[in-house]
Amino acid sequence: MVTWNVGTAEPPADVRSLLQLDSQPATDLFVIGLQEVNATPVRYISDLLSEDSWSHLLMDTLAPMGYIKVTSVRMQGLLLILFVKQVHLPFIRDIQSTYTRTGLFGYWGNKGGVSVRFSFYGHMLCFLNCHLAAHMNYALQRMDEFEYILDRQDFDMYNTPQVLDHKVVFWFGDLNFRIADHGMHFLRSSINNGRFNLLWNRDQLTMMKKKEPILQEFEEGPLCFKPTYKFDRFSETYDTSGKKRKPAWTDRILWRIKPKATETEDENRSTSSSADDDEYPIKVTQDMYTCDVSYGVSDHKPVIATFNLEMRKNVETPLVTLTVEGHWSADEDATFWYTILENFESSTWDWIGLYKIGFKSASDYSTFAWVKDDEVAANSEVVTVWQTKSLCAYCENNEYE
Repeated sequence: MVTWNVGTAEPPADVRSLLQLDSQPATDLFVIGLQEVNATPVRYISDLLSEDSWSHLLMDTLAPMGYIKVTSVRMQGLLLILFVKQVHLPFIRDIQSTYTRTGLFGYWGNKGGVSVRFSFYGHMLCFLNCHLAAHMNYALQRMDEFEYILDRQDFDMYNTPQVLDHKVVFWFGDLNFRIADHGMHFLRSSINNGRFNLLWNRDQLTMMKKKEPILQEFEEGPLCFKPTYKFDRFSETYDTSGKKRKPAWTDRILWRIKPKATETEDENRSTSSSADDDEYPIKVTQDMYTCDVSYGVSDHKPVIATFNLEMRKNVETPLVTLTVEGHWSADEDATFWYTILENFESSTWDWIGLYKIGFKSASDYSTFAWVKDDEVAANSEVVTVWQTKSLCAYCENNEYE
């Protein structure tokens, strides 16, 4: 996971270090949350028509390594983007995203939260990227905004209608909590000497956790890295401008495992919600929590965390299996069979897409065909004939899948 306030800057030339691409074992999921992506009116409209420059760079970096962009959600400067190893695609389901504005009384999207939720091998995960109110004196407002976002974000899912209903929630972003009371000299001296522990008890988020029950449900690794705000751009030096803003851990990554249900909740629980019950536990371990000070396009440094999720696979069979028939040729229509599971909730909106090998995003299909009404009703083996002549230059080289 990465969170970074990019300060409207264009992306750097290389993000391999940011994504820890040389680490072993290879990552299964990448979740990147950005704040203050350039959202001027002209630029924002342009980004809606074609992916923004950050998304392009991330896709160009990860696609050659076998990662696919599953989905993303954008609210002005807030961007949340999810990548996954291609092998996991059949087991990511029920993807939904939403956003909540908090800037200018909820009418402007420069502050707020964007989220993506999905089922991963039958476990309900939710990722919430926030950009909360700035400045030292607004700690209570930041807390109010967080609770407002949690209250307003709804999903069309019977068992996880809100963020906190999910088995695991990751909350991250430019949360803007500051380090209170300490003077500039003490702050910088503690940082320069690597004595970050001297600052922890005056970190506003840590202080708020002692009295806010909802925050007590969230966990966070130790802040054993430099405060990530505020730096001179392209520098590892804290703010030298006339304002000389105090350093702070504004950029954070926290997580929450859903508490076990009480006896009363157990009695009232529907018998149909077995896939996400306590009998299928999930364990979350944070392996790394740091910042990368080498990136300087912004006055914030990116924060990186890696997690190990241990879970039982509640879902091990793809909803749809495909069987290609014969050898695809440029001169003939290609034929394949597909079979869907009995519990597949089919719809006339279902479609089958053809992707070129090495595709970057779920939206990069070369062509697709709608599933016909009678095929949906049959809910069994169906043969589909592709009109592939327009794609014939690639078929014989096996460049499509």
